[in-house]
Amino acid sequence: MTTEIEEIATADVNGVRLAYEIHGTGEIPLVMVHGSWLSRRNWDWVVPHLADSFRVLTYDRRGHGESERPSGQGSVREDVADLAALIEHLELAPAWVAGQSFGGSITLRLAAERPDLLRGIIAHEPPLFSLVAEEPAVAPMVEGFAQLLAAVTERIASGDHAGAAEQFIEEGLGEGLWTQLPPEFRQMMVENAPTYLDEANDPDVIDFDLEWIKDFTRPALLTLGDQTAPLFPPVITKLAEAMPSAEVQEFTGAGHPIMVEQPEDFAEAITAFVRRHTKG
Repeated sequence: MTTEIEEIATADVNGVRLAYEIHGTGEIPLVMVHGSWLSRRNWDWVVPHLADSFRVLTYDRRGHGESERPSGQGSVREDVADLAALIEHLELAPAWVAGQSFGGSITLRLAAERPDLLRGIIAHEPPLFSLVAEEPAVAPMVEGFAQLLAAVTERIASGDHAGAAEQFIEEGLGEGLWTQLPPEFRQMMVENAPTYLDEANDPDVIDFDLEWIKDFTRPALLTLGDQTAPLFPPVITKLAEAMPSAEVQEFTGAGHPIMVEQPEDFAEAITAFVRRHTKG
């Protein structure tokens, strides 16, 4: 399936220049938010399966891909504000927004702060580990992730971007996964390693208060793979319990990088969910 690209452009929003593309000719706007280490190219495997049904916006978050990389310490709050400003700038509201990993965290924060911009959301395995850090069965895994983060960021700071990316995948998401990823995906991670270092230094990067989301009543789909890292299922459970409209979908044989492991299945899940919650 080919994808019609309506625009490859940049937008100056919220004090930063963001690169974006719009695919497809559908009437329903769908914004895709990529995770850490990656770029809008993250969605290249998924977009062809969505472009017939939606007007799909993919963009490089600040510091990633072809978007501007401002100096100084960044924050997840800036990412949320960027997303809100881009949706408004392109006049896409109310839109569906789907995010993977840290993109899911940004999507959930947007739902808490600006529900007026949204028709509904989809979030795949957001790393909101603060939600489960006090649970006895999970706390050691959260501590292990913190130790991995320290080792990975030290390697990035030393200039070993490729080694840091491989260590993050192998020790954080699954042994042997690095070599299974497409070469262009791995290259994305290496190129965006400096911004991951910035994200890791943000004190709010894994924080989330369930009170923020308890009043979000628009449709919400939380997804995960049954082969994912063990930290993600308890996070999904906490979110689903707190959100009155949340539905959970698990993908058999998939893990964290759902967009390359099962792109067609992920796209089908999004499409079916949106159709079920679209009037008329």
